[in-house]
Amino acid sequence: MKPILLLIDLQQDYLRAPGIEPAAGFLIERCAALLRACRQRQIPVVHVWTTVDRRPDTRMPHWVHAGKWRCVRETPGHQPPPELQPTASEPIAHKRFFSAFGAPTLAAILRESGADTLWLAGVHLHACLRATALDAYQHGFQVTIVDDAVGSDDPVHAAITRRYLASRGARFCSVAELLATSPPTHTVTPVLSKESPVIRRQSPAHSTRELTPIPIARASEVAAAVERARQACPDWAARSPVARAEALARLAEGMANDPSWASAIAEETGKPIRFAREEAAIAVAQVHALVRRLREEPADAPAPHSNHPYVRRRPLGVVALVTPWNNPLFLPLGKLGAAVAHGNTVVWKPAPAGSDIAAQLLQHWDAAGFPMGVLNLLTGDRATAEALLSHPGIDAVSLTGSLSAGYAAQEICARRHIPLQAELGGNNGAVVWSDADLPRAAALIAEGAFAQAGQRCTANRRAIVDRTCLPEFLQLLSAATARLPLGDPLDPQTIIGPLISAAHRNRIRATLDRARTRPEISFVSPTPPAAATPEVGAYLPPTVVVCEHPDDELVQEELFGPVLVIQPADTWAHALELCNGVRQGLVAAVFTTNAERQQAFLTTAQAGILKVNQSTAGAAVDLPFGGWKASGLGPPEHGEADREFYTRIQTVYP
Repeated sequence: MKPILLLIDLQQDYLRAPGIEPAAGFLIERCAALLRACRQRQIPVVHVWTTVDRRPDTRMPHWVHAGKWRCVRETPGHQPPPELQPTASEPIAHKRFFSAFGAPTLAAILRESGADTLWLAGVHLHACLRATALDAYQHGFQVTIVDDAVGSDDPVHAAITRRYLASRGARFCSVAELLATSPPTHTVTPVLSKESPVIRRQSPAHSTRELTPIPIARASEVAAAVERARQACPDWAARSPVARAEALARLAEGMANDPSWASAIAEETGKPIRFAREEAAIAVAQVHALVRRLREEPADAPAPHSNHPYVRRRPLGVVALVTPWNNPLFLPLGKLGAAVAHGNTVVWKPAPAGSDIAAQLLQHWDAAGFPMGVLNLLTGDRATAEALLSHPGIDAVSLTGSLSAGYAAQEICARRHIPLQAELGGNNGAVVWSDADLPRAAALIAEGAFAQAGQRCTANRRAIVDRTCLPEFLQLLSAATARLPLGDPLDPQTIIGPLISAAHRNRIRATLDRARTRPEISFVSPTPPAAATPEVGAYLPPTVVVCEHPDDELVQEELFGPVLVIQPADTWAHALELCNGVRQGLVAAVFTTNAERQQAFLTTAQAGILKVNQSTAGAAVDLPFGGWKASGLGPPEHGEADREFYTRIQTVYP
């Protein structure tokens, strides 16, 4: 196999356009890493640029129709950013329309290179990369699309493209995966055999310590798990709510008697053990709350011998659950418990970094006496999850994950006409006004932002602060942050542990490095000092950044790490505008003693969870939990909302 890299349309006019997903800064960093690696390995690189002339006008017809001028020859927007500039030995292929094969010089370049495989990166996945991939097949090339080095301003269309091309033989992989299977020669040899693929993992706290490899389920294993769930479904749905409640109560009792949960969570995910203990406790409390609701829910059967129409609720059937690593016990158990409580059976695909916890939970599940097939566990990667969601035996999906995972699930479920419940994170803002108890606000926001290294969906990502009290608040915030111990997750004193992986740490660090080059951004002195950071493991000290520009990537992107962005506000109306000025809307908070401002916040804030004089972090186990805007799809989770998603209404006319 002899590859050649095509970097497609990584030009400033495309990268500066609004709505690109992922953010342009991240996309540039990933493509630059890929470009450096290819140069080191002497893998040929071609830069493919859209090139427009004014005389004669060579714009594409849809640009003419919209009155757009982009990528005009010899303009700054025609050029790539400095990190992606070609060297003298790297050819530039100029195209007018979508496919790179429309560039007159590309065919000759490819023939001369002797390549038989194209690696594609750049923008836009749903348009130019898709067209290039399809034309590549016509010309006899194999195609690999570097999944985290491609962007699109139409993410749902991009999700369709991923599915469409993957089903036609295109390989999708990350920069890291591609380079791991590509030695510094033109021969590409996979590290893992196709017969027994696994995901290799390192300890978050000790980068040299290997964790248990996670098997990647094959298509046949996905199908078998779904079939087991389908066979178990009629009997489980026919059982009374009381019988289901008794099984869940046994599960909670068995889990409560297992003292190993906290250390297992800390070891696998790097969550500080004090928070891992909390997670284990609230996971059990969550099941008890579910059992109480199940026993209290009114029966929907008609009165004996009644001839009147009545309404009843029926289970959805087989539900696919896809869960993340940051709450590997509490969050999956909430979905599992609610699904089976209402008569459904489940196929569950946890995140790789939570798979050991999933296996431990499955042991307790079996010990509680649930029938075979009610819960079925699959381990694997993104492709495993997409195969599960696409299986015709799945009747509904509940997912917690990233925005990109949500787009992929939305496309699959819409195509299959099945219900989707998705919680997709939160870029959570807390408004801090000058009349607030500033020391208390600073302490709560610091812990909400940095505890667990900021790796929870409700973490404080942003603080919108009245400019008149900004200097005082920053001093209080810096002092409060310094009081948060950073270190080994197994140390009971630790509040800030490692990030889930070195790759995640490096992505956040690269984003901060880019921010340091922008004069409108200022960094508050890091606390605690860098010397306090352990030398091994995926650690990153907490970082406070002041950003005046609401459209900056630091404001708009959820980094999911120990970074807090401060946005100064000139007026109360400006503060509310900044609070709402992001795509997501999971949690929002306000710190003020003024009752009118509190009410204005409750009226205006665009989030599914609102808090007054509290951190955004944390939520009750028995109240609905869900986001607005890009943070959520479908009904919320927990509390009374569980019945709304995991059952559907049926009207009976006897």
